[in-house]
Amino acid sequence: MKVTEIRKLSAQELDSKLADLKKDLFNLRLQHATNQLDNPIRIAEVKKDIARVKTIIREQQLAGR
Repeated sequence: MKVTEIRKLSAQELDSKLADLKKDLFNLRLQHATNQLDNPIRIAEVKKDIARVKTIIREQQLAGR
């Protein structure tokens, strides 16, 4: 997911995207623990996406003040 795509989303969409990414991360960790995960690099990608979304949320909060 690119930063430009994330910046186009509204605050509510960002919150729902963050929740979805957290669910994905949980499922990936579960698959990794049970040796069912095909691509372990996907965990790092989802973590970075979570960080990107949180950063954009924080930027919007600071700009709103």
